[in-house]
Amino acid sequence: MRFTLLIPAIGLVAACNTVAPVQGTGFNTSQYQAQREAALAGQGYTGNPLVGPVDVSEQQLGAPGSAPTGDNADIASATAAALANTSGQSTLTQAPLSASGNNAISDEQDFAAVSGRRTIESDAALIQQNRQTYEVVAPTAVPQRGSDGQPNIVQYALSTSNPVGTQLYSRAGFNLEAKAQRNCAKYPSPDQAQIEFLANGGPQRDRNGLDPDGDGYACGWDPSAFRSAVNN
Repeated sequence: MRFTLLIPAIGLVAACNTVAPVQGTGFNTSQYQAQREAALAGQGYTGNPLVGPVDVSEQQLGAPGSAPTGDNADIASATAAALANTSGQSTLTQAPLSASGNNAISDEQDFAAVSGRRTIESDAALIQQNRQTYEVVAPTAVPQRGSDGQPNIVQYALSTSNPVGTQLYSRAGFNLEAKAQRNCAKYPSPDQAQIEFLANGGPQRDRNGLDPDGDGYACGWDPSAFRSAVNN
């Protein structure tokens, strides 16, 4: 009983250990798969036998300098024929650069070329011509800035010296700070507020309530930037 069961087991192990042929030229994967499945199922395979890989030619290459033989001779003759067909064709040549026209290369650094066109006398005449056409422009006074009828805050900044917040002028009334905040919100910038302040009697008078602390500067306008520009 043990001997009878051992024989099928050995056959199954042998079928599983069958080495698959290496895939190469002429190898049919579907045929090999069908044959392998039939062998594992214990059935015979009647299809075409598997075609093994093509062997590499064992023909030895000739020694250096020897004439080619066999297939190598055919390749050598074909190469020689291709070279013979192209031997009559001319090779590409680069055209020389032209020294004329808009694309000419300057030769001003070539003493031999320049000496043939220019002399010491011609250079002296050219220098004299340039001197005759040379014109000296005398400097003139800077034009005065035109006035548009509005106060000049730059001149006002340079004419003052008190820091921001130092009271120089009296201001009377109630809730001056709250009133100044509402009125200053109407102007796009402190510069515009200062111009309006000076145009309406400032800095002595503050008719629009723009200078509650009486320092002469409306809506937080600061003249220190203009002073620094002049000092530097």
